[in-house]
Amino acid sequence: MAENVTLARPYAEAAFQLAKSGGALAAWAEVLSRLSAVAAQPEMEECIGNPRLSPAQLAQLCLDVAASGAKSSISADQQNFVRVLAENDRLIVLPEINELFNELKHGHEGVRDAEITSAFVLDDATLKTLVADLERKFECKIQATVKVDAELIGGVRIAVGDEVIDASVRGKLAAMATALKN
Repeated sequence: MAENVTLARPYAEAAFQLAKSGGALAAWAEVLSRLSAVAAQPEMEECIGNPRLSPAQLAQLCLDVAASGAKSSISADQQNFVRVLAENDRLIVLPEINELFNELKHGHEGVRDAEITSAFVLDDATLKTLVADLERKFECKIQATVKVDAELIGGVRIAVGDEVIDASVRGKLAAMATALKN
């Protein structure tokens, strides 16, 4: 995995610079997300590993699948990017390119990812309030991903970058157990 990230980094940076200079960060993010999903499919991985398919055929296959059913088209720059990936045998790292691109995009836009794990499903009003509180605390825009984990018993556990806020019942019980042992 680390090797794939190393291979993907220069491509993600190049895509980011191209998108930023063209004022098309959102469009590139959307297309890279689609391309990433295509490249992660087992059928596509099999095609990528097939020596009988030329880089041009692989690029066209990837572009055709990514474009099917999509609302927006794939620009000429984006098509050229896929062709470069195919020629350099890097289509397989599209998921990593997508992740790194989104990190660069979020850093540029001042957005941070937050993973919110709750014991129960959060309603929209609660989630909006929680996100607003996090945005005030971290002084940036927050993009939240919500997961449900019944093992928390109650409350939430929030991870923003390296910082974790554990306001779950399970976390408090673990802290009490540690305190009692000492």
